[in-house]
Amino acid sequence: MKVLVVGGGGREHAIIRKLKESPQVTELYAAPGNGGIGYDAVCVPIGATEVERLCAWAEENRMDYVVVAPDDPLAMGLVDLLEEKGIPAFGPTAAAARIESSKAFAKDLMKRYHIPTARYETFTEVEKARAYLEANSDWPVVIKADGLALGKGVLICEALSQALSAVEEMMVGGKFGNSGNTVVIEEFLTGPEVSVLAFTDGETVAPMVSSMDHKRALNGDRGLNTGGMGTVAPNPYYTPEIAAECMEKIFRPTVAAMNAEGRTFRGCLYFGLMLTPDGPRVIEYNCRFGDPETQVVLPLLKSDLYTVMQAVTQGRLKDVEVKFSDGAAACVILASGGYPERYEKGRAIAGLWEGQLPEGGATVYHAGTAQTDQGIVTAGGRVLGVTAVGETLSEALAQSYDAVKKISFAGMYMRTDIGARALAAEE
Repeated sequence: MKVLVVGGGGREHAIIRKLKESPQVTELYAAPGNGGIGYDAVCVPIGATEVERLCAWAEENRMDYVVVAPDDPLAMGLVDLLEEKGIPAFGPTAAAARIESSKAFAKDLMKRYHIPTARYETFTEVEKARAYLEANSDWPVVIKADGLALGKGVLICEALSQALSAVEEMMVGGKFGNSGNTVVIEEFLTGPEVSVLAFTDGETVAPMVSSMDHKRALNGDRGLNTGGMGTVAPNPYYTPEIAAECMEKIFRPTVAAMNAEGRTFRGCLYFGLMLTPDGPRVIEYNCRFGDPETQVVLPLLKSDLYTVMQAVTQGRLKDVEVKFSDGAAACVILASGGYPERYEKGRAIAGLWEGQLPEGGATVYHAGTAQTDQGIVTAGGRVLGVTAVGETLSEALAQSYDAVKKISFAGMYMRTDIGARALAAEE
């Protein structure tokens, strides 16, 4: 089978390396890919949001299957276009992707179908948002840009002045473009956060192993929000009892709600959860694999990923076993100095051979790299994800951090406390 994976980050690299394990996959392509993905797939120089060009290329080159990984092309209807051409694809239609592309839609969906989430209000007029905040007496609050914002459109505001500035930046200053024209203001929830990705064909829901992301740029969960500085799996806070409660009250009801809305979801549905004192609550939905959660979840997948994806697309997920190993995985992100704000590109990366560590022991997923005559160089804020698998979380973390010591580039920084909260919870 000839398979095209759309996207060019660490998530896509993890998907590609898992698909490579399938005996059914004979040719792998990535659009646009990156410097490291080029060792595992043929890179096609078409951007992930060039949906018309991608569809035409897939048709001309007779792709048997397309995996659409990022949120933007899903929201833009790439899966719809591929289906019109008779090309099967993994990922939701644009109508179903709205569960991520509009936070207001997602919150209203949860309210209508009684899916537990934080209390909220939605605003399209800046004056009304200001008035609501000025009348508020319960701080902090969470302010979210309605649309897609590269995982950075969520701000936790501790006081009125901060909240008013956030609303001004989003709704008037255009900080997130059109994504901030509408904002959602919601109550601040407390408790451990859990990420759960789930395969679903619109009927069957097959959750993957849980994970714990680390969003803040600096140790101790300080600093600016990022796309994710590292992650571990499984999440020790996510017990079998909580998993059963989430399946009953959140996962199945969400899929049923989307069916009832005429937006049947087929693909990977991401549940961002908060385990509050009053029970699990949905913080957010994503319409695709999370990044960097994918880099710890897929290495633990024992089933053939291509087989599972095909079953999702064909509506027969109930006939396929989705199995994960009993071990643990840890991913440490190596970032460019200055990320998530301004940073330099084009820094040479030392320590890798054909994109990987020569002695093995850990997998290097490329997030923001490019291939040049001088070798692999940095080309993004998050550059590499170094993932190790072990029998225990402490073993996986030790292997990952040992591997990180062998890689270097100018300005490289990382968090040194990935997994610390998870290890403390296990004790």
